[in-house]
Amino acid sequence: MSNNNQPILSLDALSIRLPRNADRDYAIQNINLDLYRNQILCLVGESGSGKSIASNAIMRLLPPGVNVESGRILFEGQDLLSLNEAAMRQVRGAQIAMVFQEPMTALNPLHTIGEQIFEMFRLHTSLSKREINRKVLDLLDEVRLPDPAAAARAYPHELSGGQRQRAMIAMALALEPKVLIADEPTTALDVTTQAQILKLIRDLQRRKGTAVLFITHDFGVVAEIADRVAVMQQGELVELGPAEEVLNRPQHEYTQKLIAAVPPLTPPEPAPIGDEPALVISEVSKTYRQGGLLSRRRRVTHALDQVSLTLPKGATLGVVGESGSGKSTLARCIVRLLTPDAGHIRLGDIDLATMSKRQWRSEARRVQMVFQDPFGSLNPRRRVGDLIAQGPIAHGVPRKEALERARKLLELVDLDPGGMDRYPHEFSGGQRQRIGLARALALQPEILVADEPVSALDVSVQAQVLTLLRDLKDRLGLSMIFVTHDLRVAAQVCDVVAVMQSGQVVEYGLAADVFTRPQHPYTQQLLTAIPGREWSGYTGPIDDKVFEAEAPVADAGDDA
Repeated sequence: MSNNNQPILSLDALSIRLPRNADRDYAIQNINLDLYRNQILCLVGESGSGKSIASNAIMRLLPPGVNVESGRILFEGQDLLSLNEAAMRQVRGAQIAMVFQEPMTALNPLHTIGEQIFEMFRLHTSLSKREINRKVLDLLDEVRLPDPAAAARAYPHELSGGQRQRAMIAMALALEPKVLIADEPTTALDVTTQAQILKLIRDLQRRKGTAVLFITHDFGVVAEIADRVAVMQQGELVELGPAEEVLNRPQHEYTQKLIAAVPPLTPPEPAPIGDEPALVISEVSKTYRQGGLLSRRRRVTHALDQVSLTLPKGATLGVVGESGSGKSTLARCIVRLLTPDAGHIRLGDIDLATMSKRQWRSEARRVQMVFQDPFGSLNPRRRVGDLIAQGPIAHGVPRKEALERARKLLELVDLDPGGMDRYPHEFSGGQRQRIGLARALALQPEILVADEPVSALDVSVQAQVLTLLRDLKDRLGLSMIFVTHDLRVAAQVCDVVAVMQSGQVVEYGLAADVFTRPQHPYTQQLLTAIPGREWSGYTGPIDDKVFEAEAPVADAGDDA
């Protein structure tokens, strides 16, 4: 048996060069990092820190134009960079396996889950078909899928996000690899599903003695799962040590700033809320039907079931819950991307729910939406200035005046107006979210509906956008509906909170009451599942100059 004191995987003076058109020369520069058996090492950093490039380099899956310039990647003493592709295929999957951030894009949509796991055994073992089928079901049971046989027959789109991630983990563990690389495997998951996946990875690691390289930007996850922590900043390793040391006594100013940006679970002192409502939602229902009228397999989903809520004027109403709870459906009904089946959504003396599409066009400026994915909601072929001015021009504002308003809005969201002539891909994720916010504000709305506006952002950028949202709400007198599954974020930005489960509101009240004295068992379950909830974080002094102002950059990939 190998010596546990020797690292199973080492990055030895590794440097990886970026293409010439990138904003810097190196994705990774002279990194030294060791991973040991039966240990979880969390690799932490913001987008652009190089953490995902490091994992792709280990798997020999670097994108075109990104090349290892120097150094070694040692697996059990052998340099993976020296292997030819045929030899690397014997390592990839069998010895070192990877769980990707988005299982829907990593899984083949044309094959069932069982077929894809079956293929792993067929390529790498000499087992019989019957033995492989038994192992497939055993694996799906091991990752706690409720009905392994049904999951094996299902296609990826027929499973929930958490179930797809479990299937990916089953596939990664099929050949009992010695190293498991998990690249942001819980970022897009609900808090309870996230807790289940983290527990699953920890349990599997302990039972099998697997070495796990866990890549994340979520320090709550780090506090929950890590044995050791490595922090990366712009391609350099700036801090490395035991999890307890790094989380509670960080030495590098960058680590201190990252941890300080994690939203605390304790809500701030509540602001006074008036009695005047900005929006009143009364018994709103929305049902989705799938399958033909005569089909036995016709599915009926009550996405919203007589939902009633009030948004106080000048306040932020948080709508929280897991995927499938109905919170995003509610947001889309409010901005009439969906038409409710029943109920009323009253904005002053008008009912948004019963308006025709023609009537809605004239009132749409009063309620605007900020989307979760700004890159998907911004037309990549139009310049930023035109995107922001588009709404006012459609409502009769002269083009010159609309562009001037766009310029002022970019200043309002702390972006350089000189970026008016740039395209969305020339900005970072946080900057694109600011552009989406400027576009929503261009029509001078009374109500802003924000659907998961910071879920895909790094913790420091997230903190900046949340601060900006609070500031704009106060300065412009906005009322806001904030949809999120991140309870830490909800605790900090929301005045009142509605907790949704299966299309119904199960708890509603002041944020301070909901977070400190939850009444409903489901709310209590959500709060208990928050990763790292017992960890208080770093509260020492920090240098505000650590994060420089974001500047437009050419898009070189998500983590390049």
